Amino acid sequence: MSETPDTYVRERATEGRKDLRYPEAPEPLAVPVYDNHCHLEISDGPSTGSGTAGLSLGEQLDRAEAVGIAGVVQASGDIESSRWAVDAAESDPRVLAAVAIHPNDAPTYAEAGRLDEAIAVIDELAARPRTRAIGETGLDYFRTEEPGRAAQHASFEAHIALAKKHGIAMQIHDRDAHDDVLETLRRVGAPERTVFHCFSGDDAMARTCADAGYYLSFAGNVTFKNAQNLRDALAVAPRDRILSETDAPFLTPVPLRGRPNAPYLIPITLRFMAAELGVDVDELGAQIAANTLEVYGSFA
Repeated sequence: MSETPDTYVRERATEGRKDLRYPEAPEPLAVPVYDNHCHLEISDGPSTGSGTAGLSLGEQLDRAEAVGIAGVVQASGDIESSRWAVDAAESDPRVLAAVAIHPNDAPTYAEAGRLDEAIAVIDELAARPRTRAIGETGLDYFRTEEPGRAAQHASFEAHIALAKKHGIAMQIHDRDAHDDVLETLRRVGAPERTVFHCFSGDDAMARTCADAGYYLSFAGNVTFKNAQNLRDALAVAPRDRILSETDAPFLTPVPLRGRPNAPYLIPITLRFMAAELGVDVDELGAQIAANTLEVYGSFA
C-alpha cells in the first residue's frame, strides 16, 4: 500500500482551539482495557506555526500502553484512511483496523460516481486478517441534508452487507438519525456484532439496543455537563454490552475538554464511568476488556 502508518492522512483544524498541547498522562489502570474507536491518522497536537504536529503511531501506542491501554481499533471514513488503518494494524500488534466510507463522505463519492468503486475497495480491505470491523458507517442527519441522504442509506446498507460477508463487527455512526438507523438494522438485519460508536441516545434507546444485542460504546463526552442522556444510557446498559473509546483526537473528557484527545486518556473516562455506576474501576475495566475481545477477537 502507498501509505505508511506514520504518514498522516489529514490535520485537525485549529480554529477556535486555545490549547493544543497533549495533556499529561493519567494514573495507569491496574487492569488493561482497549480503545475500540480512534482516528490516529489525524494529526493533532502542539502548534508548529504552519499546522499541527501530532504524535506518531508508535508514540500514541506507547503512551497508551504505559497507562494500561492494551490496544486500539483504528476506525476509518474514506478510502485513504481505510488503507492507513490496515497498514497500521499490519505494522503493530496493538492495532486492529475498521474500514468504511463515512456517512458524510458517501454523498461526495456518489456525486462523483465513485460510491460503488469505493465500497469495492472497502470490500477488499475487509478481507485482510487484521481488519476486524466495518466502520464507521451509518447515518448522519446533522451534517448531511436531505439531498445526500439517499447515498447515505445506500452506503449504510452496503456496509452492513460487507460486515456479514466477512463475518466481522460493524461500528455505527449515528447522529440525529436514531430512528432510521434502528429501522434499517431491523429491516436489513444487523451483523452479529454491532457497535454503536460514541453512543448518543438516551436510556430508552439504550434498552432498545441492548434488547437487540447491540454494543454501546461510550466516549469522553459521557463526562460533559450537558450529556445527562449518556449517563442515563450508561446506567441501564447491560455490563456485557458496554465498550470504551476515545474517538481521538475528538471528544476529550472533562477536565481536559478542548485539548487533543488520545488513547492514553481512556483511564479518565473509564474512572468516570465506574464512579457513575458505583462499581470498582478494575471490575468495569475487566468487563469492558472482555467485551472488546468478544467483538473484535484477539489482538495477538
